[in-house]
Amino acid sequence: MADFKDVIGQEQLVEHLQNTIKTGKVAHAYIINGERSSGKEFIARVFAAALQCEGEGEKPCGNCHSCKQVQTKNQPDIISVLHEKPNTIGVEDIRTKINNDIGIKPYSSPRKIYIMNEGEKMTVQAQNALLKTLEEPPAYAVIMILTTNLDTLLPTILSRCVVLNMKPVADDKIKRYLMEDQHVPEYKADVCVAFARGNLGKAKALATSEEFDNIKNEAVTLLKYIRDMEIYEIVAAIKKIGQYQFEINDYLDILSVWYRDVLLFKATNDANHLIFKEEIQYIRKVADQSAYEGIEIIIDALEKAKARLKANVNFDLTMELLLLTIKEN
Repeated sequence: MADFKDVIGQEQLVEHLQNTIKTGKVAHAYIINGERSSGKEFIARVFAAALQCEGEGEKPCGNCHSCKQVQTKNQPDIISVLHEKPNTIGVEDIRTKINNDIGIKPYSSPRKIYIMNEGEKMTVQAQNALLKTLEEPPAYAVIMILTTNLDTLLPTILSRCVVLNMKPVADDKIKRYLMEDQHVPEYKADVCVAFARGNLGKAKALATSEEFDNIKNEAVTLLKYIRDMEIYEIVAAIKKIGQYQFEINDYLDILSVWYRDVLLFKATNDANHLIFKEEIQYIRKVADQSAYEGIEIIIDALEKAKARLKANVNFDLTMELLLLTIKEN
């Protein structure tokens, strides 16, 4: 059974939750804030299991009746708050899953725990409905809201919850985890660590994703030959990028890491610390052909492209502008 020892790189957060369990000073509502795939739900479920654990000593013990129910996903007093529509959590979801249920006492445990993933999808009306429950919760209730964006939550919700922020996990811890637990070869672990930027779940997903390998190879091929490409070829490349059912930010991150490698090699003439070591001949060529200023313009353009796409600027236009900037520098 998973316990707090299985949480990697969130020492402060784990310490806070373990102290909460030891002292018994459990809040009625928690918000766990962090990137998608950063392990919020894993931590919430370990915390929930520990709160319901009937064993002595370290919790969750893994052996008591409640822990065994958790392992088989049959603990009746740990409730997942699911929502009908994929992109919103509406007022009806809150009423039916939490408000109308919370008054019923726990079935077999000291507490009744609700875990709501994707809390950032709550509408304002849904948050106001939840607020009524947060203002006067029953003594046995604990509500955990998991979110990727605190800004979407009302100040009145935030003020009634203990907010716990996930921290980026150190690169060396992610690399060790990938190599030792997932048996990923070192060169691939380096690439995944570079793209994950402290997000353990993302690193794990990238390490096992065939699509990521394909996209990485396509992106690198584009970067190798972009200076010799005609405009119509660039337009065709944009269309190909648009076909991927993959995070466009991950694609842009591949381009960013490539140009960081170029910048690093230009400055040090040392290939040992490059992420794309196997492409050294092309990285050397681009470093020789480009000025420092040109490489920095490209890295800046990549960040601007991310911001534009986040603001829903036209995809083709954003990518065309970016690839032309890369071609010209």
